[in-house]
Amino acid sequence: MSFWAYILRCADGSYYVGHTEELDVRIGAHQSGLIEGYTNTRLPVTRVWSQEFTTRGEALDAERQIKGWSRAKKEALIRGDWDGVQVLSRKLFVRASFDTPPVAATQDERAEHDENIPLILSSERSNSEGRVSKDARRQ
Repeated sequence: MSFWAYILRCADGSYYVGHTEELDVRIGAHQSGLIEGYTNTRLPVTRVWSQEFTTRGEALDAERQIKGWSRAKKEALIRGDWDGVQVLSRKLFVRASFDTPPVAATQDERAEHDENIPLILSSERSNSEGRVSKDARRQ
């Protein structure tokens, strides 16, 4: 038996992520409004991505993981842009808005005030907050 994780694009442009064992039946139920909840009030819906898994647990894990992703990362997955998914997985971005001032300094601004110490990005173990310590950057 196969299990599926899937993404639907709703009429309002939002995305719905789910999992099922019968993909075509489940998508049809979403499209016809038989499933109460999020998609029922955002019809019509269109399947934009799906992937088959061998166990329900794998499909559920994929659903939960994707639900936690940003819109941009979901759209990269939908496009099949694996480089984009990887780039959007990194925690190197500071979101900026033209309407509000940034809440944190950019990496370039921090570098100007940090004695011109180069920032070293590494896959090595870091401190408990997941950051490379200032001492580690001096090495």
